[in-house]
Amino acid sequence: MPRFGKYYPDRFENGESSESSALRNCGNSKKHVTYATPWIIPSTKRYCAGVIGLHQEIEDFYAWIAPRECEYRMRQNVIDRITEAVRRKYPHALVECFGSFPTGLFLPTSDIDVVVFGKWEQFPLYTLQEEFVRSGICFPHDVKILDKAAVPILKITDQRTGVKVDISFNLVNGINSAKMLNTYIAQFPCLPKLVLVLKQFLQYRELNEVFTGGVSSHCLVMMVISFLQLHPRYFPCDREENLGVLLIEFFELYGRHFNYAETTIIVAGSGSYVPKKSFKKRLSDGESVGLLSIEDPIQTDHDIGRSSYGIMDVRNAFEYAYFQLVRRVTEYDAAGESILSSIFRISDTLVEYRKLLQERYGTAS
Repeated sequence: MPRFGKYYPDRFENGESSESSALRNCGNSKKHVTYATPWIIPSTKRYCAGVIGLHQEIEDFYAWIAPRECEYRMRQNVIDRITEAVRRKYPHALVECFGSFPTGLFLPTSDIDVVVFGKWEQFPLYTLQEEFVRSGICFPHDVKILDKAAVPILKITDQRTGVKVDISFNLVNGINSAKMLNTYIAQFPCLPKLVLVLKQFLQYRELNEVFTGGVSSHCLVMMVISFLQLHPRYFPCDREENLGVLLIEFFELYGRHFNYAETTIIVAGSGSYVPKKSFKKRLSDGESVGLLSIEDPIQTDHDIGRSSYGIMDVRNAFEYAYFQLVRRVTEYDAAGESILSSIFRISDTLVEYRKLLQERYGTAS
C-alpha cells in the first residue's frame, strides 16, 4: 500500500495522518491555483467561441470532477468501518448512507451522510463518540456533537482519509430523499453536470455550508430541479441541450430575477412557485419561513431552505457569475480559452489528493 508521505510529511504535530491532511488542505481552492483548469489538456484542447465553447468545457469539467471508482471505493470503506464500530456496540443497529453518495452528486471533498437506525431511550451520541475514537476512526478533537439541534447529529472526521461524516439517528427522510433524487436524475440528464459545476462554484467561494449561511447540497439540488422544471425551453428528452445556456440562465434566475422575499420553491409534481404567505400556513407549529424557502418534497410541512441565512451573499455570487459568463461568451477574442475559470478554479492540493486516492483505492483489494 503506497505511503502518502511520498507527497506530504508522514505525521503532523496534532497526530494527523498525511492522507487526512491532504484532504483538509485541498478544501480551500483559493490558496493554490497551480492547476487552475485540470479538466483541460494543454495544447490539445481548443473550445469553440461563445456558449458552445462553454457547453464543451462544462462537459470536460464534469468528466474530470465526476466521482471516480476509487472515490466510491474509499467512501464505501469509510462507511464500512463506521458500520463495524456501530455494530460492535449495537449489533442490531442498521446503518444506511444517504445524501450525495448514493446519488453520485458529490465532489471529492464532500461530506458523507449516514443514518443509524435502532431502539434507544436516548440517541447514543456520546457512546458512539467514544467507540469511534477507541477504534481509531477519528481523533478526539475531530468529533463534534450537536445534541441540542432539532436533529441531533454526531459529526466526525475520518482519521484515515480526512473525509467528514455526519451521523444522524432514525431519520427515514434522508433515505427517501435519495431515492427521489435518483428519479429526478433519470428525468433530467443534465442535472448532475449542472449540480457539480454549481457545487464547485459555491465551494470555491465558501458558500456551501449552511452553518455559515450558505446553501446546502440538498437545497442546491432542489433549486436546479425547480429551474429545469419551470424552464420555458428545456426539454428533458433533448440530450443535446446546451449546458452553457442552462448554466448562465440558472445564474440569471437566482442571481437577478428570483423574488426571495415572497416566493417558495415547490418541486413536487411538475414544479411550481407559491407565495410564502400561503406556504407558511402549511408549516409545522412554530416553524418559520426562511429567506430562501423550499418545500421539503418528502415532508411537505417543512422548509428546508430556512437555515440559509446568508442567501443574499449566494444571490450576489450568482449575479456576479452571470455577468462574468455573459461577458466571456460574447468576447470574440476569448475563443478557445477557459470560460469556467472566470468563476472558479481547482486547487493543486485537490489534484494531488485525487492522485493519492487513485494509488490507494484505484484497484480492488
